[in-house]
Amino acid sequence: MKYYFYLVLAVLFWSGNFVLGRFVSADISAMELSFFRWFFVLMILSPYIFLNRKNLIFIFKQRPLLYILFGTLGISAYNTFIYFGLDYISATNALLINSSTPIFIIILSSFILKTKITKIQILGVLLSTIGVVYLIIKGDFESLLNLEFSRYDLWIILACISWALYSINLKFKPIEIRPLDFLSIIVFIGVIILFLVHILFDFRFEYIFLNDEKIFYTLTYMAVFPSILSFYFWNLATVEVGANKAGQFAHLMPVFGSILAYIFLNESLEPYHTVGIIFIALGIYLSIFLKRVSHDNK
Repeated sequence: MKYYFYLVLAVLFWSGNFVLGRFVSADISAMELSFFRWFFVLMILSPYIFLNRKNLIFIFKQRPLLYILFGTLGISAYNTFIYFGLDYISATNALLINSSTPIFIIILSSFILKTKITKIQILGVLLSTIGVVYLIIKGDFESLLNLEFSRYDLWIILACISWALYSINLKFKPIEIRPLDFLSIIVFIGVIILFLVHILFDFRFEYIFLNDEKIFYTLTYMAVFPSILSFYFWNLATVEVGANKAGQFAHLMPVFGSILAYIFLNESLEPYHTVGIIFIALGIYLSIFLKRVSHDNK
């Protein structure tokens, strides 16, 4: 049960990342936000990396391509794609598309891991997705007709696929690797990749956070909670419960987003929030816990 709690914490912190990401979106570019977020993480982890450098190098040499894959998908690609998408499309469209991540995980895991998909799992995912959509459209299904999608939505779709592939491939992470060692390696790789992208595509470093407390504190939060803690919890729990079950918890992001907006942005909680939360909770129960309860009763 503790691993499900870890997943809840990971998603909670990521929800805060979305709220703050929207808060500073007009003040810092998507590429800078992604790079400096992970650069901050690297600075926090640097004492640990330095003290354990020989062991980390040894671990990396065992399966270098695997760790480069994790660093590329989980660190460099996912959040960068999200930030790029949010520069061009509405948050509503982005959340609608991002809610498809558990579906991508289930479909891709069936091909990559040959994981069997049960009817209960499909029903659970559908119910959770309905709950997410209901939250986003605020209970007004007619508003779906007014949504417009463009080629920029592909950034969010790429982000979903990146995170799905990252979560699925965690099954191949050597079990003897300590979570902090794993995180240190993929963060180091991810920052190098983001830096090379900056150089190759001639992105500019403005260092705005040095003179803007709002951006500095936002980056600090992003580095500690949705980066170090969320990735630590997600990596640990996903290996234990499987990518399909862990992926379902991504549907909690709109729920936590609504609650955080209520607490910090003074946004009101409406009846449609309750309906959406019920659908999401029921979907997670059906796809994860119902099967477990039925198995325990046999």
